[in-house]
Amino acid sequence: MSVEYYKKKLVDLRADVVKEKEAKKRDNERYAGLIKSASSPSSKASYRKSKIDHAAAHDRKIESLKREIERCKDTLARERERAKRK
Repeated sequence: MSVEYYKKKLVDLRADVVKEKEAKKRDNERYAGLIKSASSPSSKASYRKSKIDHAAAHDRKIESLKREIERCKDTLARERERAKRK
């Protein structure tokens, strides 16, 4: 793959991290509203559990994207070195 490919991939991955953080924020706001408007204690507890589960899923996705960014940076550095040697 080329250096340009990895540069573009880095930009795309960083944009994906931003999108995932925004999605997490939206989900948290949505669940906060559901919790606030819930009528029974059991539904509030259920919404709280869902909010925690969804936030954890977003966190896992963000961490995965960050690891992918680091791998891409390493690969980009290797490609640049390889290009220099040519």
